[in-house]
Amino acid sequence: MASTASIAGLGSPLTLARPSSKASLSSGFIRTQVAARNPLKQKLASGGKFTCFQRDWLRTDLNVIGFGLIGWLAPSSIPAINGNSLTGLFFQSIGEELAHWPTGPALTSQFWLWLVTWHLGLFLCLTFGQIGFKGRTEEYF
Repeated sequence: MASTASIAGLGSPLTLARPSSKASLSSGFIRTQVAARNPLKQKLASGGKFTCFQRDWLRTDLNVIGFGLIGWLAPSSIPAINGNSLTGLFFQSIGEELAHWPTGPALTSQFWLWLVTWHLGLFLCLTFGQIGFKGRTEEYF
């Protein structure tokens, strides 16, 4: 013998059916009630697929990549470090390290400083470009 009780919550009433052996909770959010055999496959227990994020959560856009790269190459190409630009110093250090290939760069080489600085600036520019471009197109601001 089963007794039912109505519980109000989240806009749709939830019904709690109480059979004599065990209680089960059902709502409009869950399609069918099936006992999960494997606890690692809980998504199959409700008969549906649950996702918290959109499929294209990264929402890549070639405009952001193109403008972000140009937006970083332009200021990093200004000769501000003893008459040299960051991009020029980075590419020059690549050439110097390739001159003694297959031996890699030493830990004291200037290559590592220019590599980290140039890429850190590029990734910051791309990240802020993604935030700004997508924030504008999705009307966050």
